[in-house]
Amino acid sequence: MPIAYDLPRLARKRPAPRAGIVHFGPGAFFRAFVAPYTQEAMDVAGGDWGIIAVALRNGQARDQLKPQGGSYTSVTLAPDGPKRQVIDAITDVLVAPENPSAVIEALADPAIRIVTLTITEKGYGHDPATGELNEGQPDIAHDLSHPDAPRSAPGYLVAGLARRRAAGLAPLSVISCDNLAGNGTILRAVVLGLARAHDPSLADWIAAHCTFPATMVDRITPAMPTAEAARMAHAAGLYDAAITHHEPFRQWVIEDQFAGGARPAWDGVGAQIVGDVAPFEAMKLRCLNGAHSALAYLGLAAGHQTVAEAVANPTLRGFITALWAHEVIPTLAPPEGAEPAAYCAALMTRFANPAVAHRLAQIAMDGSQKLGPRILTPMAVHLAQGRPTPHLALVVAAWMRHLSGPHLADPMADTLRARASDPTALMALSTIFPPALADDPRFASQITAAWDKINAHDLPGALA
Repeated sequence: MPIAYDLPRLARKRPAPRAGIVHFGPGAFFRAFVAPYTQEAMDVAGGDWGIIAVALRNGQARDQLKPQGGSYTSVTLAPDGPKRQVIDAITDVLVAPENPSAVIEALADPAIRIVTLTITEKGYGHDPATGELNEGQPDIAHDLSHPDAPRSAPGYLVAGLARRRAAGLAPLSVISCDNLAGNGTILRAVVLGLARAHDPSLADWIAAHCTFPATMVDRITPAMPTAEAARMAHAAGLYDAAITHHEPFRQWVIEDQFAGGARPAWDGVGAQIVGDVAPFEAMKLRCLNGAHSALAYLGLAAGHQTVAEAVANPTLRGFITALWAHEVIPTLAPPEGAEPAAYCAALMTRFANPAVAHRLAQIAMDGSQKLGPRILTPMAVHLAQGRPTPHLALVVAAWMRHLSGPHLADPMADTLRARASDPTALMALSTIFPPALADDPRFASQITAAWDKINAHDLPGALA
């Protein structure tokens, strides 16, 4: 994003809070979700919950935020016009590759009590089929050999927790805020796997004292085009290199597991602290994220660019409505008081918000990591009960077709592209398709039939 030299730059106007949180992954979703919740919690209840943000790859976030004292603007894309909120929760930004020891020292600071993460599904170094540590993942393989110079977020966590244990400091609550089914369980398994490889007694200490609460997060946060950032800057008369925008809706459900009970008053500003996150998580992953993936692969093939454009297509809108009614909602055990049909109706209204230009190409990224919890899990539920899933199967086939197109962006891109014309070869990838599912002839026949339908009739005919 080019600097708007003709405008004054946003700067911090109030004192920075003392840091109590380290956050990995200071991208748009963090700035639209975790940081605003934390800022608002401090505003209503106080507390030293400033955030040290850690960038794992490059200095972009540091270069955006540090000259502004960590402050930035969070813009709500309301149908009646944008609404701005300045967020001052960030106290520092560290760039892990430039100074790994500074990140480990931050994690070992006695004032830090919580670590949060928004590093996307591919950042956890886990095997999607098992949820356990993937020792062959490049960053994990490096961290196994170089525990004092980590590259991955789990590697930094293990190094920081080792330092805390050695110093006799309190344990941490480590909170994943990514769209992973069982995100707390996965993060715990990966951290313990890495720790055990270095020092079994460290793994035992982490298992006994640290907590890894499960969460469900929900706020649509489209990437901000440079032209839109420039337009907002000139409208406000102020340049903000870290400005982010998002839909009005937000929901954060957090499992009530905090080391020593220490946490910001997130529940005082709308977060839900609950005993069991799983029902909330399943409803959101299958209804919202599953529909997003369907719209991404089918919508891009139909020539649409955004979610709002895609659901304005009556055929795609009808497809999503039927997908929810017949193949997603029947797989849910919703939280008490929730009505899945009403939830899905509200989702369609959110999808259609013309102010939220959520690009389908952004949603389509990293499909190999997302397909399981969003699409394959509800398919497995139906197969176990002998029911076909033609809508879900068509989404899988559309993803397969997407692999040979221009929008593929995936950590497994080379492998996927090499098999893109062969559904059977793709289904043999156990890191995406659990063998129990891929080896079921009923599953394979549905995918093959959907693939043949798309190839024979192209997308409009297949949807019809």
